[in-house]
Amino acid sequence: MKKFVLLTAAVFCMGMAKAQQYWNIDKQGNSITWQVKKGDMHHDHIEMSGKKVATVFRYGVDKKGGFVLNKSMVWPMLRTIPNYTHASLMRRYDWNPLDAMTINGRSMREQVKAITLNGTLEVVSDIRLGKDNSLSLKRTYFPSMDQPSLVEIYEFTNTGKKSVNIEIAEENSQSLTDAKKGVYGAYAISFQTSGCGKAVTLMPGKTYIFSASISGYKVSDGKQPVCDSAEELAKRKAAVSGWMNNLVLETPDPVINEMFAFSKIRACEPIYDTKGGPLHGPGGESYYAAIWANDQAEYINPYFPYVGYAYGNASAVNSFKHFARFMNDEWKPIPSSIIAEGDDIWNGAGDRGDAAMIAYGAARYALASGNKEEARELWPLIEWCLEYNHRKINEGGVVTSDSDELEGRFPAGKANLCTSSLYYDALLSAAYLAEDLGKGKSVANNYRKQAAELERNMDDYFAATVEGFDTYAYYKGNDVLRAWICIPLTVGINKRAEGTIKALFSPRLWTENGLLTQAGSNTFWDRSTLYALRGVFMAGEAEKALEYMKRYSATRLLGAHVPYAVEAWPEGGQRHLSTESALYGRIVTEGMFGIRPTGLHSFSMIPQLPKAWNNMSLRNIKAFGADFDIEVERVKGQTIRVLVKKAGKVILNKKVQSGTALNCKI
Repeated sequence: MKKFVLLTAAVFCMGMAKAQQYWNIDKQGNSITWQVKKGDMHHDHIEMSGKKVATVFRYGVDKKGGFVLNKSMVWPMLRTIPNYTHASLMRRYDWNPLDAMTINGRSMREQVKAITLNGTLEVVSDIRLGKDNSLSLKRTYFPSMDQPSLVEIYEFTNTGKKSVNIEIAEENSQSLTDAKKGVYGAYAISFQTSGCGKAVTLMPGKTYIFSASISGYKVSDGKQPVCDSAEELAKRKAAVSGWMNNLVLETPDPVINEMFAFSKIRACEPIYDTKGGPLHGPGGESYYAAIWANDQAEYINPYFPYVGYAYGNASAVNSFKHFARFMNDEWKPIPSSIIAEGDDIWNGAGDRGDAAMIAYGAARYALASGNKEEARELWPLIEWCLEYNHRKINEGGVVTSDSDELEGRFPAGKANLCTSSLYYDALLSAAYLAEDLGKGKSVANNYRKQAAELERNMDDYFAATVEGFDTYAYYKGNDVLRAWICIPLTVGINKRAEGTIKALFSPRLWTENGLLTQAGSNTFWDRSTLYALRGVFMAGEAEKALEYMKRYSATRLLGAHVPYAVEAWPEGGQRHLSTESALYGRIVTEGMFGIRPTGLHSFSMIPQLPKAWNNMSLRNIKAFGADFDIEVERVKGQTIRVLVKKAGKVILNKKVQSGTALNCKI
């Protein structure tokens, strides 16, 4: 299967602006399809998840027009020995129930006609059987939402004028893993088919359906999962529909709308039902049943309240509770990651600025959730993390750390721009939260005073002319442009926005694959590109941000590797890590619409309506304990009207210049 990954990478690296477009948005929306032409040959991979299983599908069309599929199965709660970060039971299978099938006494030959992604993987093929004799085959693949099973549905329809004889072998087999290598002993992996094992005569116009599944479970449980394929498909579709119908983006750009919609699937689906409670996992055949201070606390948890996914909110609170277990009176750092269903930790990169990440995420989550009881519960963790950072301030007045979220892949010095920026934002959020929780004006004022002082110190310490741009040195002595110079823009520090934006989009950093991590390297991480696009919108450069967002979205949604944001290149082979999709969503909520929580039931916003658009809306926003819409429409020139509606009632109606800050109480 390495050929699949290499081919995908080769096509991808042809460039963002030049990448071949394989896919198109379907008319009904929330779905994209590759219409396969005879002679087309292409391969890709996509990850999907449920509460007890994840699957990476490596799929494609071969030179004969046939469908090829490898299923990489991950069972996060079937822990292996040693029980470390990557110790989920994983297996790869080419198992294909159709291998044991005959049609009119012969093996099947097909021509793939279309492949669709819509929260499931659907494949439609034609099977020619001679003159006036043909079948249509529709395959549907998806993970069960609550069983440790991959579900496959095969639907044959006789599209010819003659009857067709089909024989498919029934299968119910099982393999056992080595009990000495499992935390819970031996694990069973079962392969099952349902609706097979008999000859079928399919008359013209009639349809025959059977299903299959691959499941993994503990032998000690003594019970093999049983999947009703129709019921499982209904559950999957209901979950996807729920994500799609909340936080709906409407703009004149269908690609951005669709990329935003798809990003909610990948962001929300990988929450695993562990013994340590619901734990959101990045995925990528590596990161499951565990949480990280960056991926979960910083990237996705502040986003969950807007989507209105209750299980997502539960996973956010649960993750903060796990981090809170490690508060201590000695002011030792909180671990970067809590792994193995909550049983162990990983802190192999030392202090990455994790307390700043946690304070930033917990304070923003608490405000956006609008839940006062949750906020009270999270307050001690926020308070502890802020004090930890305060104690880490150096003689230059900025926060020190051993590394950053790239964990030593690139230099970060003894104090980096990311950590101080996150701490700055956390102080502001904590001030708002302190007021709503009745902690007293002195607490809120002290945090604001610390934030103002930190902002001045950051400018003194990090501001620099780097490669001719008036921007920031990522750390003291850094003389090469870095992608993370965008971080101040995402927390509202715009003093050096002009030079920073010029540097970000200069040939030294911006490539056809997004931002390089460091100028002169060939490494890119989508997360820095996504942060940068958010920050550039926030800084008021909507035209520039939109130009690059359009390119990025078209490539990720409709190009050679779809339909989500990816982790990195060359590391990880562009895995569909889940929290990058949340960062795409935050380009819209915090960038385009400029939403910034200012209380449990209030926010500020600075809508940035691009000149090419006359309107944009966010509907069914679930944050701040409410359900509301934001509508922005152009009146004339740069004058826009901003409406906020709750339960059909207008609660804010302002006519302002684009880029004007507004305050709203829900």
